[in-house]
Amino acid sequence: MSDATKNAAAGQNEAEKKDTAEKPARESDGPAKAGQSGRGNPRDKGQRKPKRGKKKPETKEDEYEQRIIDIARVTRVMAGGKRMRFRACVAVGNRSGKIGIGLAKGADVSIAVSKAVTKAKKDMVNVPMVNETLPHEIYQKFGAAKIIFKPSRKGRGVIAGGAVRIVLELAGVKNVTSKILGTNNKINNVKCTIEALRSLKMGAKKEEAIEVPAKEAAPAVKEESKE
Repeated sequence: MSDATKNAAAGQNEAEKKDTAEKPARESDGPAKAGQSGRGNPRDKGQRKPKRGKKKPETKEDEYEQRIIDIARVTRVMAGGKRMRFRACVAVGNRSGKIGIGLAKGADVSIAVSKAVTKAKKDMVNVPMVNETLPHEIYQKFGAAKIIFKPSRKGRGVIAGGAVRIVLELAGVKNVTSKILGTNNKINNVKCTIEALRSLKMGAKKEEAIEVPAKEAAPAVKEESKE
């Protein structure tokens, strides 16, 4: 063999030795195996570290009960045409002496109801009661609405109709008698009921508590004397 071929063979052998020496080092620096990170630390697949932060506050159940009294569709004439919206009247109470009503409008029924509930909770009325009934008799007038409320004995129940009954039940009054003398408009009757409950006083005398006009009072029946 010539010197040139010997030198070429020797160079090839040295190159093969260098490659075999570098292979273990490259394998150790290569990509991580399955289940390990790039630095060789084990990690769990599909699991994330819990986020650090404040715990979510526990949601308390709302103590107030809400009842829809009236829902109406209203329109307003604008420059570009008619705009249709919804009006909701909602009563909110805890059946333990707190009651409120809200009247609101919205583009949707749910929006109007939520707004009305918010308004009702902002204007709550504390109702004084004696043995689950009203402390005294009262006559209330609001606009065209005129209502008389009278306390009743235990077990009598709520004698009222329509929206007035809803308000009294949510307020927690279980024995009462009422009489609507004016309009049948639900909203006016509800507002009249709220004003009556707001004006109740503990320990008021019967003469001071009720002032019924002569026109509204029922005519007295005269008994004929027997001769």
